[in-house]
Amino acid sequence: MARQSDEAFFWMLFSAGGVIAAILIPVHLFLFGLAFPLGWLPAPDYERLMSLVHMPLVRVYLFVFCSLPLFHWAHRFRYTLYDGLKVKHLNEVIFALCYGGAVAGTVLAAYLTWTIA
Repeated sequence: MARQSDEAFFWMLFSAGGVIAAILIPVHLFLFGLAFPLGWLPAPDYERLMSLVHMPLVRVYLFVFCSLPLFHWAHRFRYTLYDGLKVKHLNEVIFALCYGGAVAGTVLAAYLTWTIA
């Protein structure tokens, strides 16, 4: 039997991370980078944000918000090096570094998300 490729799994992570990066990150940047500091919207206080962060669903949201864009980056960077710069002879090393970095960032995101005081 032929071994099935794991490429579909990485494309799924790429597309999910792309959606997060395209929709949710700009919203967070607008709110916490412009709207709250410039006084366009009333900024939530620290206690309110911390009470939200202690909710399990918000922790899952923050974990997904941090981890999926890492896999989007890993996949895009891998194929930029592989196809764009024609570094095909280092495919295994690039694969390990890109996705290894995404997995390391995901582990760090899980640790930080679940250990928030």
